[in-house]
Amino acid sequence: MFKNVFENMSKEGKAYAFFIILCEAVGLISGLISMMGMMDLDDVIQSDLTPPSILFPIVWTILYALMGIGAARVYLAEESLEQIKGLIVFFLQLAVNFIWSIIFFNLQAFQLAFWWLLLLWVLIIIMIVLFWKSDRLAAILQIPYLLWVTFAGYLTYMIWMLN
Repeated sequence: MFKNVFENMSKEGKAYAFFIILCEAVGLISGLISMMGMMDLDDVIQSDLTPPSILFPIVWTILYALMGIGAARVYLAEESLEQIKGLIVFFLQLAVNFIWSIIFFNLQAFQLAFWWLLLLWVLIIIMIVLFWKSDRLAAILQIPYLLWVTFAGYLTYMIWMLN
């Protein structure tokens, strides 16, 4: 069934499907690996601004979709050095994003998680700048991701400081 769906898809459709599925899979696998560590956070003092737990998977699902759409747009853009660099940074930040959950939830190494998140934040900025040179909408679609990671940085810092 899926074989027929993908065979009839255009190049653009395949690119969007690939990047969105990739990003959502990274989020899903990261969440599954970190699930036990997430349960241990009940014993951790958190910021008063920490949103309800149910909000996190909803927000991340949307953000991973936006990441995938942006990456697909850059992939489909005119070939250039900026396009290649943008996609390299995209894959790098996706790996850093994946590892953060393990550091934060499973290891509960909150100080390391904060610094790791700063690395992710810098990579997102670089990705946005590079995406802008290939496809402006792709770059704009990453702004909610940057804002959420900024907020996550605050939450991580507060957990580090309070514990």
